[in-house]
Amino acid sequence: MNLIKQLRKSEWSPYVGGALLGLLAVLSLLFTDRLLSASGGFENIGGSIVKAISPAAADNVYWKFVMPVGIGWSVIVLVGIFLGSLVSALLGGTFKWQAVSDEQWKRVFGPARWKRWLVLFIGAILLEYGAGIAGGCTSGLAISGGVQLTPSAFLFMAGMFASGIPIAMILYRRRY
Repeated sequence: MNLIKQLRKSEWSPYVGGALLGLLAVLSLLFTDRLLSASGGFENIGGSIVKAISPAAADNVYWKFVMPVGIGWSVIVLVGIFLGSLVSALLGGTFKWQAVSDEQWKRVFGPARWKRWLVLFIGAILLEYGAGIAGGCTSGLAISGGVQLTPSAFLFMAGMFASGIPIAMILYRRRY
């Protein structure tokens, strides 16, 4: 019953969440011999769409060897993230349909919904582009790399905070 009570909380301790995420990363490596990573899943799905529209366009070195087209481990991780988030929100009683109507976003970017969607879209493109340049996303580099104690993971995390904090301060102009 304590587990069910914990699962129904709308907010968890970040320490508990972080410890469970670390445990999940270790178990993933132990039982599947694969690291947690998600950003490649978007590229797998994108490649599948490209192949469906124009098979010749997907017939190149990148889609054949670097980022294979189809349902791979990263796509399965993405589906798991979505389903886990959905179950968590349903159990915690916080699930609701919304179109970026968070009050903090409204204060920063204004009441126009299209502006918030534009900012999200541009941010997502930059994030995926950066993940491609870095050779992985936060989950692939920071979490999985951190589990393996790789120096690049800790450099990435330091860089992420060193760049993220000033950007948040610029975007939110101390209105958080």
